[in-house]
Amino acid sequence: MTGRLLGVDHGAKRIGLAISDALGIGARELTILKSAGVAEDIAAIAKIAAEQRAVGIVVGVPHNPNAPPGIKTQADRVQEWTAQLRAAVDVPVLEVSEYLTSQEARRLAREQKRGARDAIDDLAARVILTAYLDALSYGAATFPPAASGADDTALY
Repeated sequence: MTGRLLGVDHGAKRIGLAISDALGIGARELTILKSAGVAEDIAAIAKIAAEQRAVGIVVGVPHNPNAPPGIKTQADRVQEWTAQLRAAVDVPVLEVSEYLTSQEARRLAREQKRGARDAIDDLAARVILTAYLDALSYGAATFPPAASGADDTALY
């Protein structure tokens, strides 16, 4: 893979962003956006993706295998938001599992000596993006994703 990827940890109040290096070897936290509404958030992310020359966007989805059927989950909301993001940008937008990323982000925050109440959304985005980059390096994922028809979903 050649080109930078933008990692996204979507939340109701904040959106964490991380960016990879051009070779897809590593990722670093970029910023935390305060959510201002769907259209505004998507416009801000599209602008940042263009400024960073991202060739793709990786969004973490909080899947809950224990969610009762018929109940709208946070994963459903993130996937709906991701579909709107996908329609607004000219680069592939992939969905990946963000399982256990919060725990890893909290560990990284402690290492960086962040306060217990400091936001960690950018660190969560870094963990999401790093997991995807690792999957690419191990051959468990491809970029750009193989054409699957409806969207660019790469949940692993």
